[in-house]
Amino acid sequence: MPTSTARRALGALLLGMAAASQAADDTVTLPLKEAWFEGQIVHYVSTDISDPGIAKKQGINYVPTLADTLKPGMPVERAYKFPNDEQATVLPSIPRPVGGGNADPTYSPLWVLVMVRWKPGITPRTLTSEEAVLAAEDKGEVELTRTRIVANWPVVRARGAALQGVR
Repeated sequence: MPTSTARRALGALLLGMAAASQAADDTVTLPLKEAWFEGQIVHYVSTDISDPGIAKKQGINYVPTLADTLKPGMPVERAYKFPNDEQATVLPSIPRPVGGGNADPTYSPLWVLVMVRWKPGITPRTLTSEEAVLAAEDKGEVELTRTRIVANWPVVRARGAALQGVR
């Protein structure tokens, strides 16, 4: 028969193992996606989108009601997406800084996708900012097509800062 001290130690060990098991079950791993912002790579997670085909292809939630956010005054910015994934998406804003100290009241994780297609005869190059995308459009190098596809892509790492738990 174990002593009361041994029983308490065993109980503490079992409770610790249960807590560790619970903590492991509370952890979710999501793939980080890369995007460009003002010439720097930032990372976001892709969780929801209003397009069923993209949702299936990427294994994320299909949320048709996200498209309802395209009403005037709603906080939805453009995300410049290259339809064949020739390069990372370009975002025009990020939280500044990432996390609870964000001081940019205009940042939103909701994005309406603007497809960027290189025109025939133009050699594609990497565009690393909204300004570069718009300059390429002004030069007649790319065609921009605004869609009604809305994505929930929260930026989780940028400029040396990251949300808690992001590695």
